[in-house]
Amino acid sequence: MAAPTPKQAPAPASPPPDDGHELRMSLIEHLVELRNRLTWAFLAFVIGASIGFVVAGPVLEYLITPYSDLFPETGRELIVLGPTGAIVTYLRVAMLVGGIIAVPMSTYQVMAFIVPGLTRKEKGYVILSIPAVAVLFVAGVGFAWFVLMPPAITFLEGFQDGIFAAQWEAGQYITFVTALLFWMGVAFQTPLVFFMLSLLGIVNAGVLLRSWRIAIVISAVAAAFITPTVDPVNMFLVMGPLLVLYAFSIILTWIGWRIGGHHRSWRSER
Repeated sequence: MAAPTPKQAPAPASPPPDDGHELRMSLIEHLVELRNRLTWAFLAFVIGASIGFVVAGPVLEYLITPYSDLFPETGRELIVLGPTGAIVTYLRVAMLVGGIIAVPMSTYQVMAFIVPGLTRKEKGYVILSIPAVAVLFVAGVGFAWFVLMPPAITFLEGFQDGIFAAQWEAGQYITFVTALLFWMGVAFQTPLVFFMLSLLGIVNAGVLLRSWRIAIVISAVAAAFITPTVDPVNMFLVMGPLLVLYAFSIILTWIGWRIGGHHRSWRSER
């Protein structure tokens, strides 16, 4: 009697072909998430711009005061060089107001998208940062308006006054005023951004401390970009606060690194 033939183990199932389906699904999900985040940010801007359109008149009058105050006797006004110049300037101010109002929501949407896989604790950090975003942005705008704008306007209006008669066009004036206010508001977000990154374990104070030379160069370039004048005095008025903000970022990063508990895991790895 022949010995029974041993049963052969079933051949392992061949893995499904790697056709990139999972990758495509992941990419589609990310694109949908990006679309939703951009939609919410855009809606926040539309709502803010609608409010800005209502209050743009008083805001525009207030933005012109640094220039008109140079001529208290005549109250010199800005000029427009085209039939739509006044409308475009009005809309630009309305959009500036809308952008300021939308900063908290837009910042939250960006942070929620670029930091994937947030835990409930980390999401709490992001939500709690929203009021700080608004406060820091307003602080940057206030610094630009009350500290930087008066000497900048005085310098520009009096530059070679024996050769040039200052008669400024409304669109150009509002453009550089709003740009200065906006970018200084953005610059004041630096400590909060580094603090959030340290809470998430992405950056620590040691990295920032060792990069102080790079920070000085970047601050100088940013100051030259933000400053509306070419004189070094106003440039250093911008560069100084940027470096102070960087130093403050180092302190907040050290605090955030410890709050997030990353210092314990870093020590255990060593």
